[in-house]
Amino acid sequence: MVRGLLWSAAALSGANGLGMRTAWADDEAPTGFGDVVAQAQALAEREFGDRPPAGPGELAELTYDQYHDIRFRREHALWVEQGLGFEVDLFHPGFRFMRPVEVYDVDGTGGHPVTLSPEMFDYGPRVTPPASDTDLAFTGFRARAPINAPDRLDEFAVFQGGTRFRAAGSGQRYGVSARGLAINTADADGEEFPDFTAFWLIRPVQGDSTMTVLALMDSPSIAGAYRFQIRPGESTVIDVDTVLFPRRQVAKIGLGPLTSMFLYDASARAGYDDFRTAVHNSDGLQMLTGNGERIFRPLANPSRLQISAFQDTNPRGFGLVQRNRHFADFQDLDSRFDLRPSTWVEPVGEWGPGSVVLVEIPTDAETNDNIVAYWRPSAPFEPGSRTDLSYRLHYCSTPPDNVPLARVAATRGGRGGDGRRRLFVIDFVGLPAIERMPRAEVSQSNGVILNVMAEPNPVDGSYRVSFEVDPGDESLVELRVVLVGDAGPVSETWLYRWTSA
Repeated sequence: MVRGLLWSAAALSGANGLGMRTAWADDEAPTGFGDVVAQAQALAEREFGDRPPAGPGELAELTYDQYHDIRFRREHALWVEQGLGFEVDLFHPGFRFMRPVEVYDVDGTGGHPVTLSPEMFDYGPRVTPPASDTDLAFTGFRARAPINAPDRLDEFAVFQGGTRFRAAGSGQRYGVSARGLAINTADADGEEFPDFTAFWLIRPVQGDSTMTVLALMDSPSIAGAYRFQIRPGESTVIDVDTVLFPRRQVAKIGLGPLTSMFLYDASARAGYDDFRTAVHNSDGLQMLTGNGERIFRPLANPSRLQISAFQDTNPRGFGLVQRNRHFADFQDLDSRFDLRPSTWVEPVGEWGPGSVVLVEIPTDAETNDNIVAYWRPSAPFEPGSRTDLSYRLHYCSTPPDNVPLARVAATRGGRGGDGRRRLFVIDFVGLPAIERMPRAEVSQSNGVILNVMAEPNPVDGSYRVSFEVDPGDESLVELRVVLVGDAGPVSETWLYRWTSA
């Protein structure tokens, strides 16, 4: 008999903390956020116990194409018969997705476990269906709602793989992934990847515009509880509440982490023999600091791992954004990078001192997520403590910031006048109405800045700044540009890291 993997925190007290397959009774299963918080706290008071995989090893050997030959049958979707405006599909184990999760359908009578049955899936010609007595568990889910047409339910969110989840709004395609937590990212000793181990899907009522998901998270260092309140629409917005309970001290922790892909664009495309103008899910890190400065940092695909930390106190927002919004910016009919959403993290409450951290990892393939951004608090998380955190995620075309400042529309780079210098050309759009044209303030950490020019572009109405950098013997130069009028800055701040290799 095929049965779902149903864990309980209480079961972890036996079998040396390893996975006893025990389901909560309906009247005992967590049905509210407070219940999941209590489960997370109880979990953190025990030693971490790893879980068996969601299925036999041969499923992990499936290729990408084979795995996608296993298709969930829509007639088995949660809530399909109730016509609530939301439906949920569930994921089979296989390929890279072998971490099991429990799934509960929560209604007014309690939390009801959902178990995996092969009848829920169609197995394509490239996949051998599992035997009837194979022990299988779900590995995640996706949610649907009428975000593009009133008579059609389209995907707007997917949770699968560790604590990874993605969302999209109307007319968008998936791009940036969020994660529940990042631990020791890019650390020499290796990154720790927490897992969501259980989901409670709160059944909506007719007319609801929000879907609520509760999740239990576990890892060797931290256990935690999460509440996601997801409002799909033109922009899909997710209110995230989490409570974290460390088992041990964690210094390198990432809150509100985002991952994306950047291969190349007009600022640096050497070595790419490709018909496409650019290839990326995101082209910049955008920040709104605690003191109100607006910053844009173009992304890079470096030759060596790069980690940048932008110190701040009580940040007001940060995110990985896609500013190129025209098909001509990419010329890719299949991937449609112009439809990838920007993802903005809006803290709720005060997050204190820390840094927005940007990790840029070398890659030669667009299938690799090589960009990570997150908030790292200054103080480490201590064992036995409790941290409550709330933030709002916006999957949108443009982050919700309507301040009338010019913003960076394009960054271009190339060889300068003498072959050793580097030329940079930055286009700003949305310049506010001012009496006189602004001046460009250009500064650098090393080297020499030459030939600064700032002028309106009569072709498209943008405002162009160009300059050259002579790095001398330096291998790294941090650059900063801002447009300034008589009363102060009239643009966001452009930051860039040039490296010699």
